[in-house]
Amino acid sequence: MSNDISLLALLSCSALFAGFIDSIVGGGGLIQIPALFTMLPAELPATLFGTNKISSVFGTSNAAWHYSRRVKMPWRTTLPAALAAFAFSYLGAMAVAWLPRELLRPVILLLLVGSAAYISWRKDFGAIHRPQHAGRRELAYALTVGGAIGFYDGFFGPGAGSFLIFLFIRFFGFDFLHASAASKIVNVATNLAALSFFVPNGYYLPLAAICMAIFNVLGSVLGTQLALRRGSGFVRLIFLVVVSALILKFAWDTF
Repeated sequence: MSNDISLLALLSCSALFAGFIDSIVGGGGLIQIPALFTMLPAELPATLFGTNKISSVFGTSNAAWHYSRRVKMPWRTTLPAALAAFAFSYLGAMAVAWLPRELLRPVILLLLVGSAAYISWRKDFGAIHRPQHAGRRELAYALTVGGAIGFYDGFFGPGAGSFLIFLFIRFFGFDFLHASAASKIVNVATNLAALSFFVPNGYYLPLAAICMAIFNVLGSVLGTQLALRRGSGFVRLIFLVVVSALILKFAWDTF
């Protein structure tokens, strides 16, 4: 019994930190998924991924709600992107059966390095909120970005939130704070799409999922408040730290 309590405590701590990081720039899966696989090695991978998604969707939803109360949300861009992400996330999950995911690692590594280099070079990138595009072009870009990231999140996953933030800034002219807020809405959609597969098939651990969800929400509250208080410059700094961690992880896994 004491071992079970210790495991739940450690998983809850990982969920707290994951919720904190994820609410600011994404990347919570970097913390929660390794923790689940390390502490529960006997469980099926699908069960651990399902448990992770249940925890994540509560924290991400909470972050989205807090952002929407304090930041003027770009709904005309965000909602179409979220709908496309939901649909293509499910397609991405289905594609796992016939396309080797390992083929993506070198490509994702190059994209991450390119994103980090571009942001480091362009000091003004994401500093000012200047929304671009309108009408059909805005809708087309939103559907494209949401569909691409949704498919990637359903198929592979790591770094999806960080890629979303980069694309919202690059293609829509958002600052880091607004891009982070918008990315949470899309992340909720992709998480719900994944859960529509995991939950009906029983791929989750109820007790661990509940405990982790509670602490993930707590972490997201702390992270969101800090991001709102410190602004885009702070979000940019955390973004570069998380992307650097992703680069190291992908480089280690690839080479």
